[in-house]
Amino acid sequence: MDLGVFGIGLSLVLLMYLAYRGISVIILAPVLACFAAVMSGEYPAIVAYTEIFMKGISSFVMKYFPVFLTGAIFGKLMGVSGASKTISHFFAEKLGKERAILAVVLATALLVYGGVSLFVVVFAIYPIGSSLYREADIPKRLLPASIALGAFTFAMTALPGTPQYINTMPIKYFNTNIYAAPIIGLVGSAIMLSLGIYWLNYRAKSLKAAGEGYGEHKENFDEHQEKLPSFTISMIPILVIFVLNYYFTNFYFKSFGSRYTNAMDSLGSNGINGIWPVIISLLAAIIVCMILFRGYIKDLKKEMADGAVGSLLPIMNTGSEVGYGAVIKALGSFMLIKEGILSVPGSPLVKVAVSTTAMAGMVGSSSGGTAIALGALGETFANLASVTGVSPQAMHRISIMAAGGLDTFPHSGAVITLLAVCGLTHKESYKDVAVCTMAIPLVATAVGIVLGSFGIV
Repeated sequence: MDLGVFGIGLSLVLLMYLAYRGISVIILAPVLACFAAVMSGEYPAIVAYTEIFMKGISSFVMKYFPVFLTGAIFGKLMGVSGASKTISHFFAEKLGKERAILAVVLATALLVYGGVSLFVVVFAIYPIGSSLYREADIPKRLLPASIALGAFTFAMTALPGTPQYINTMPIKYFNTNIYAAPIIGLVGSAIMLSLGIYWLNYRAKSLKAAGEGYGEHKENFDEHQEKLPSFTISMIPILVIFVLNYYFTNFYFKSFGSRYTNAMDSLGSNGINGIWPVIISLLAAIIVCMILFRGYIKDLKKEMADGAVGSLLPIMNTGSEVGYGAVIKALGSFMLIKEGILSVPGSPLVKVAVSTTAMAGMVGSSSGGTAIALGALGETFANLASVTGVSPQAMHRISIMAAGGLDTFPHSGAVITLLAVCGLTHKESYKDVAVCTMAIPLVATAVGIVLGSFGIV
């Protein structure tokens, strides 16, 4: 075996294992990238670190920091104001305890599709979900899977227009927008939602038939908040994001695009930046939150500052994975891996799905896997799609739907956080999390590939 390929493979295995053991990817990524570079014999470690790894991070941060920043602040304001809790309560009350699973999934998905960060949603939904499951006597071990189905699957990767930052990542490679491949996205979302709900209801009935109810669990939250905004007021910021995202993506920048393209050309950049509508929409929603929730937030300046600080760790985690990918991409031995991926039988849709889901599984992150795979092979995939006539929109949607498949292996930071918040273990809940966030999304991705192969987007 080529020593460079061995080094890349070993570094990936170590990245996956050590991340599972709790070591920060901010530390792991540069160390293992330099390790791979040294093993290849092409670059000294310090050169790989300062000239390749750090340039990879800086390029990613420069492009995506506004999305992380505005998303984190918006999520923080929705959380501390009680708006997220109000929306969750609304679904719980309207659907009732007999549809407790559906209520949790839909409330979670709405918040995610509305732009609230995944981690904020987990903290916001858990108290309501826990109370509802206890009242309906549904085994608590199913709660993490219910939250994960709403947060980590269709609302994050498949629904057209979702403002989650992973949906902005393929834009620069395929020249698309966040509404890419709406038919594939909607069909995929329907599959994930319906099969996920079916599985969770089946499991709930089976466990209850075996005599298992909610169980005895010590909760670590206060279910009561003195003052909550109404459902109507709580929904306004989310509606602002929906409307502005659609308007700026489909009308404004198309009607007045020349002004922006001329300005971009003068700066040496090409065309309209596809993430502008997301940034503008989230910024507008933040302003709306500041106005509407002023009476529900004790210290607005502090909460906004905390939200801004909260954006730093996620972007540096993902940025470090991008930097790792940049080093791997720069190694001559990567050409052998690239040829292996491109030799996978099937259309470019199959190849992009295999690469993003494999990388997501290794690093335990859908966005990290997408960043590594598209950073290394994005241009190649775009050219391959052009040559074969595959729709760039389909490439966009399939790449992130697939990344939302194997991203939730047991070492995934999102899974570990979710279980910790719910006070449950991998042994108790991971099986159902895996079915809802790995098996079912991959089925939906396979269907999406079939649709895309027939030109249906």
